[in-house]
Amino acid sequence: MTDELFSVKGKRIFVTGGASGVGRMITEGLAERGARVFTCGRKQESLTSLVKELKEGRGLDVTVTRADLSQVSEIERACAKASEVFGDELDVLVNNAGATWGAPIDEYPESGWDKVFDLDVKSLFFVTQKCLPMLRKTGKLPDAPSRVINIGSISGIQYPMDDAWAYHPAKAAVHHLTSVMAKKLVKEGITVNAIAPGLFPSKMTAFIMPGGDTSMAARFVPMGRTGTPSDIVGTVVYLASRAGAFTTGALLKVDGGSALEG
Repeated sequence: MTDELFSVKGKRIFVTGGASGVGRMITEGLAERGARVFTCGRKQESLTSLVKELKEGRGLDVTVTRADLSQVSEIERACAKASEVFGDELDVLVNNAGATWGAPIDEYPESGWDKVFDLDVKSLFFVTQKCLPMLRKTGKLPDAPSRVINIGSISGIQYPMDDAWAYHPAKAAVHHLTSVMAKKLVKEGITVNAIAPGLFPSKMTAFIMPGGDTSMAARFVPMGRTGTPSDIVGTVVYLASRAGAFTTGALLKVDGGSALEG
């Protein structure tokens, strides 16, 4: 019973930005549990490494394509490829692709602002839009909806001290957009939820985890550690499986209590 409740076996899942960082954790974790995973990213070397390790090395069902999701034309191409791979049907979309940019407020460039909002907010909207025909085909109420899972951040909740001026409001926009999408799409058999990760080892957080050492970053987390793959994968599995079928419009903080610090 428990295995069925939290099973994602055979589910067709599209993870954006799934070749590195938290996205890589999600891609690997879902594929290990029997899901068919399609992912995309901007860097071919990361995608090639992913395929070599997971598909060729371990026999997991992972398909990739290179795409710059800050461009709508690239979004259309990636979603068309996902449709081809999955036969025009999609069970779960995980909008994970994102970027950040840091600079003092007096020096913050327009290019940085545009890069972050184009990838973190605009691409999330248009990837979801282009995937809707596939999601509508599989979504069935009351207990088998298709799912959209948006990866936000506690940076969209807290009052951060760093100078990632565009990133914080972009993630707040992701959280609000999740609520709006959830309300609009629930009657179509599609749930929409967001996850707000705290500190996880990734390229984005490498500046406070030099050489992979998480001890300094852990001091900022009430639970005394940073996130692990099982922390994020477990939350995604919940939202993607039968266990999460009655949950929509939620924002789940996976942060070891960091957001409680204000």
